[in-house]
Amino acid sequence: MSQTAQPAAIAPERLPRPFDREAADRLVQHVAEGDAAARGLAASPGGAALLAALGGHSPYLAELAQREPLALVRLLERGPDEALDIAFEPLRHADPGAPREAVGALLRQAKRQAALIVAAADLAGLWPLDRVTGALSDLADATIDFACAHLLLAAAERGELRIARPANGARPDPRMICKGSGLIVLGMGKLGGRELNYSSDVDLMVLYDPAAAAYHADRAGAAYVRLARDLVRLLEERTAEGYVFRTDLRLRPDPAATPLAVSMNAAIVYYESMGQNWERAAMIKARPVAGDRALGEHFLREIRPFVWRRHLDFAAVSDIHSIKRQIHVHKGARGAGATIALAGHNVKLGRGGIREIEFTAQVLQLIWGGRDPALRDPTTLGALAALAGAGRLDRRAAADLADAYVFLRDVEHRLQMVADRQTHQLPTDAPGLARIASFMGFGSTEEFSAAFLAHLARVERHYESFFEAAPPLSVETPEGNGTGNLVFTGVEDDPGTMATLKRMGFADPPSVGAMVRAWHHGRPRATRSERARELLTALMPTLLAAFGKQSNPDQALARFDTVLNRLPAGVQVLSLLHRNPALLERVAGLLGAAPQLAEHLARNPAALDGLLAGGLSPADADPAAGLPALVKDARHLEEAMEAARRLATTRKFEIDAAALEGSIDADTAGELRADLADAAVSALLPRITADFAERYGRVPGGALAVLAMGKLGGREMLPGSDLDLVLLYDHDPEATESTGGRRSLAPSEYFIRLAPQVVSIITAPGAEGRLWEVDMRLRPSGNKGPVAVGIAAFERYHMTEAWTWERMALTRARPIAGPPAMKRRINEILRAAITRPGVAEAALRDAVAMRQRMLRDLPPEGPWDVKAMPGGLVEVEFIAQALQLRHAAENPKVLATTTRLALARLRDAGVLPPEEAEALIRADRLWRTVAGLVRLIIGKSRDGALPAPAVAALLRAAAPLLPAPAVDLPGFRTQMAEVAGTVRTIFERRLGPLGTGAVE
Repeated sequence: MSQTAQPAAIAPERLPRPFDREAADRLVQHVAEGDAAARGLAASPGGAALLAALGGHSPYLAELAQREPLALVRLLERGPDEALDIAFEPLRHADPGAPREAVGALLRQAKRQAALIVAAADLAGLWPLDRVTGALSDLADATIDFACAHLLLAAAERGELRIARPANGARPDPRMICKGSGLIVLGMGKLGGRELNYSSDVDLMVLYDPAAAAYHADRAGAAYVRLARDLVRLLEERTAEGYVFRTDLRLRPDPAATPLAVSMNAAIVYYESMGQNWERAAMIKARPVAGDRALGEHFLREIRPFVWRRHLDFAAVSDIHSIKRQIHVHKGARGAGATIALAGHNVKLGRGGIREIEFTAQVLQLIWGGRDPALRDPTTLGALAALAGAGRLDRRAAADLADAYVFLRDVEHRLQMVADRQTHQLPTDAPGLARIASFMGFGSTEEFSAAFLAHLARVERHYESFFEAAPPLSVETPEGNGTGNLVFTGVEDDPGTMATLKRMGFADPPSVGAMVRAWHHGRPRATRSERARELLTALMPTLLAAFGKQSNPDQALARFDTVLNRLPAGVQVLSLLHRNPALLERVAGLLGAAPQLAEHLARNPAALDGLLAGGLSPADADPAAGLPALVKDARHLEEAMEAARRLATTRKFEIDAAALEGSIDADTAGELRADLADAAVSALLPRITADFAERYGRVPGGALAVLAMGKLGGREMLPGSDLDLVLLYDHDPEATESTGGRRSLAPSEYFIRLAPQVVSIITAPGAEGRLWEVDMRLRPSGNKGPVAVGIAAFERYHMTEAWTWERMALTRARPIAGPPAMKRRINEILRAAITRPGVAEAALRDAVAMRQRMLRDLPPEGPWDVKAMPGGLVEVEFIAQALQLRHAAENPKVLATTTRLALARLRDAGVLPPEEAEALIRADRLWRTVAGLVRLIIGKSRDGALPAPAVAALLRAAAPLLPAPAVDLPGFRTQMAEVAGTVRTIFERRLGPLGTGAVE
């Protein structure tokens, strides 16, 4: 024994009594069968009691004692400090240039011996907690430093880095190798604060200066990333010798988007521009543990303004409060009289646990540490003492928290000593709890429970008092059984958060977690400002709850991610969502229910403005009111097109959203869509013709008009409806060519060239998409002839050649753009064509024949094709159109372009009995309601099943249109069949028998 050595005075009565006496005796016996030193250890009272305490509680420590008994011998002979120093001695004298296998074996031996010495000194009461955690941290520092020296030499051998070497072949010193290497290894978390757990990961951040040691700065990144990867492998790999430390590099800046090693300058830029408040808290404990320590200290000085702000940053503290309240269930969930169960309690994350103590200290440090450097102690106990001394924390509270911290860290260590597992959870079974109680030195589980729960209660009381003004930020789970964890700070999936997301309905919680962490790391431009990320943190529980209600939460949230990634800035939108939960519910509902609307929001985040305004209602003003002025004020045609496209796209979205949510019915939605199209076409037509005239002049007396047909003509447009258009022109019969332009054209050629310009501008794609698609098949020549038709030719065709189905289509036609006189003439032509002698006689017969052909050649495309199905929308429209043709000559008042208005006029004229007219009007409205919602939610579906949002929307919207509100989808389908049957009966009664296509 050396002159300065102090033997360890181990008092057997201070050691915990063995829980498993047989295992304890086996270990003592095994050591007693060893060499003389080992026999002496087993024979001494203190040594035997120590071995019994180890073997009687921890299979892992028993194994270490069998492999490294001399470490315990040195502890008894020299004391734990010198025994630990001897364990580190090989790392100070070994050659870091040795082969990888030899280095790995050396590191693992140091780990085994040091872990055994620390555990023995802890159990025997030879060291207080801070010395235990400090010794474990010293072990990590020494092994990581030696490993880095070895890896730097290997990089130098590969010609990647310039490393200082000793002269004359002397053994290289690890510190000398690391100095000037450009490598920074920061210890974070428990390692950084010298509070390492007994069986803990080491949280590391690997940085580098590319100009310090790399031969080529542009290749430095690859060299240091390889070094970081090899460091993890060297420390983590399990061999017959064991392992050194589990290693985590995910506390580096934005770990999902950055390599394992990050350049120092890039890290500084990140923290200055996008650093998060939880990262400020994490940086309190950061310190260099390996590599070029001076360079590491320089880096920490550079980011000091990020960590320690001189002003009292209560906005940031609010964000950190939010983070903590996401980690735990909130106060309301605990409730009066709520108790903590001993079994299974998490001593780190659970109520009253270690994290609440650490968090209290860190938040107070962030608030006041910018002004008072004395409060910047990286250790929890040191921080509590400093805060109490400065009057920033009540002394009684600080003492209670410190006592609880020591107790709970002791419990944590005993849990981890049992089997070298990184666990913080108390056992759930009685024998397991009894083992831990014994390991802690208690005579029974009941005694341990009383002490444990008393500490938790004091921590919880102080913690809740400190944060009592903070609003709750956890979420109610769908089952209504309380709240769940939601924490997305840090770099890993919190198990409680993953379980909560699963209960909320998300199918892939890890992907959701990765997505949310990307938001917090400022990956989208919208969340790069600190304020945006603070808002995001506060908003997160409400946001996830809203999306969790959707039929496919993962898909809906992914659509929101797309929207967020396309926003130019996020503070305004996130603030509004945070202040307006109803708006958030609307956004989630739209993104979850309607793919088309979700895509629109993703392409046009500005559409959120319309939702913020509350959307449309039946009492709203014309949504196209501002469009003519925008088009007129445009400086040129391209600008006019963009203005029309931008406003029309926004208004279409608002109309569709209101229809989906049920704030407007199908009638109002159809009219608003048609009014919007009318306004756009009528406003653009003069600009198009003027632009065309600059090149080709004008035809004397010439004009172009637009005739709306189909759903547009009837003002019954559905989501995504095409514009059925016919372009008509007229001019002075004496005109031979255009005049006033750079080139002259004959009248017919002039309008045949002008008309495609109109169609092209309506259908041209832009940043917001197209205005509309255009269908021109209803012109007299169909798709085969010219786009524009002379008005005289149009009149001649419909008076002499048109088929009955074409005249039926004319019942819905109306001019929407062109000179007033020309529009009046078109209306006269339409009236004359519909009431022409001979039309009435063929109307009913031809309508029946055409419907028969459609049933044969164009069957419905699935169970939700309410247009083509037997008894569907086509048959309602045929009834209205054919009866108008049949009776218009004798009573023109039956004419109306809108189907429901035509049916009402046929009723008023005595053509249809009131009950039949009302049944048809109700069916028309039902079919358009169903068709519109199905288009918005699922598009074309050949499947009878529908997603939940579609079913809910259909049942809500259709309730007033059915004899009795349907309660489920089968009931709704049954009533649909009854309505279709009624339509078919009226069709055959008023027009004639079909004979095929029976309603099922």
